[in-house]
Amino acid sequence: MAYLGEDIKKLGFGMMRLPQNKMVIDIEQTKCMVDYFLSAGFTYFDTAWAYMGSEDAIRQALVERYPREKYQLATKLAAWINCKTREDAIAQFEMSLARTGATYFDFYLLHNLGEARTKFFDDFDLWSFVQQKKKEGVIKHVGFSFHSTPEELEELLINHPEMEFVQLQINYGDWENPAVQSRRCYEVARAHSMPVIVMEPVKGGMLATPPASVEKLFKDAEPNSSCASWAIRFAANLDGVITVLSGMSNIEQLKENVELMKHFTKLSPQEQETIEKARGALESVPLVPCTTCDYCAKVCPSNIGISGSFTALNELILYSNKAMAKRQESWLVDGHGKKPATGCIKCGACEDACPQHIQIRNELDRVAASFY
Repeated sequence: MAYLGEDIKKLGFGMMRLPQNKMVIDIEQTKCMVDYFLSAGFTYFDTAWAYMGSEDAIRQALVERYPREKYQLATKLAAWINCKTREDAIAQFEMSLARTGATYFDFYLLHNLGEARTKFFDDFDLWSFVQQKKKEGVIKHVGFSFHSTPEELEELLINHPEMEFVQLQINYGDWENPAVQSRRCYEVARAHSMPVIVMEPVKGGMLATPPASVEKLFKDAEPNSSCASWAIRFAANLDGVITVLSGMSNIEQLKENVELMKHFTKLSPQEQETIEKARGALESVPLVPCTTCDYCAKVCPSNIGISGSFTALNELILYSNKAMAKRQESWLVDGHGKKPATGCIKCGACEDACPQHIQIRNELDRVAASFY
């Protein structure tokens, strides 16, 4: 029996953070990235209904320019966003078909299950909906992405053995993180013989530019390897992984990742030891574990620039340069039409939506105290 995804190389193109020009996705640069990715033999593209502009970009840069059999396309249904009825949720699927222009999806995911979000998928019986679409041939493989506890993942996999894969946040920084529990979630998936797709291997870019103590460990071991490459190799090294999604934002990042993963080999014991040391060094730095997924922004009634605020706060923590961090905060918050941390009304809606289980209200207080 063929293993699901065995024909897919270990690097997937995550299209959540595409290059932008004046705050609009740069289609021409995205086309160049798609062309390079495919020419190197990689074929897996990941988008979602909730990734603003991404499905349209996929249509223009990929679907309208390449034969359908030349790539695998994945997208997702987020029933917990603005869906009051089953019909609202199904409309997301139909919109994804229209926006991508794809005749079918190779991999279709119920998006971001866990905690209160799972109830929408249960109440609207979307489990049976995706199975019906699979029978119709509009979906080839069905799975779900997940951000919650290993106990809840266990329950979902027991209740839904028809699922064919699961997408998990896995990176060396979160491997033992008690809020994310990457290792335990991965072990639950493997115990059910469930193939895994890895998301956030570089933790929203945070592991590409880690603290100096972490960077030194990697540079001492391999002077010519980037910190991001270590993070991606850690995830790709795990058994049962179909592909590792990297949210590449420019052609330089894409070329680096492609060259890294063209001839991927398993990590040596010495390389694994280096990553263990890096994890220990990283755990000693009190960063806000935000991955800029912006699920919080979708539910914030005050339009607070939450992820931009946290990016700036982390920059301050890492580099102790308040002027530089404040400029970052101004650009990412004010410059993108968002309200500052001081406008938070403490409603807590953001914390219910956050996959990282961040105490957002407390962290916004830190931002306010640091910059205002």
